[in-house]
Amino acid sequence: MRILLTLLILITANVTLTTSVHARSLVVLGDSLSAAYKMKPEQGWVQLLENRLRIEGYSQDIINASVSGDTTQNGIARLKLLLQQVDAQIVIIELGGNDGLRGTPPFAIKRNLQRLIDMAEGADAQVLLLGMQLPPNYGKAYTMKFSEIYREVADDAEVAFVPFFMENVALVPERMQADGIHPSIAGQPFLLDTVWPYLEAVLNQ
Repeated sequence: MRILLTLLILITANVTLTTSVHARSLVVLGDSLSAAYKMKPEQGWVQLLENRLRIEGYSQDIINASVSGDTTQNGIARLKLLLQQVDAQIVIIELGGNDGLRGTPPFAIKRNLQRLIDMAEGADAQVLLLGMQLPPNYGKAYTMKFSEIYREVADDAEVAFVPFFMENVALVPERMQADGIHPSIAGQPFLLDTVWPYLEAVLNQ
């Protein structure tokens, strides 16, 4: 039976994956946007993705390696450990939003995203990169440069790319939580619908 593994791989806590994964896996490496923040795991878009995969006849196990508050730098350490323990077929990278909210220099975010892609491809996994955007109050110059990072990285690495993961959620109040940052339960199916066409193309390659 296929399973959803929700992983909180915290290097400092020495938490490791002990489950034996026999099938090739689809890994979601993300932050709170993919970690079902303030909701039950089964209500998040990653669980909804597992359900759709089964309906559409795909057999990949889903490993949700998303941790609230995570950054691209944190993701590098976690992905390194994860790739040593699972046979990843596809890695969905949903990171960078927290970097941007902290004002991390764009060149550093770009470097880290490139490193994550290199690591995944080095493990013979395909990559789907989810693009992010920042609220306008971070300044026009920074927000524009931030949003450009993802396309630049995707083009350079020639990987599949979703231009804006939150496109159908961010500006719809009822699909967002009260903090204005995290998608609500109502927004989760729209996150999946945004990702699915791009992921399906990768699955069928």
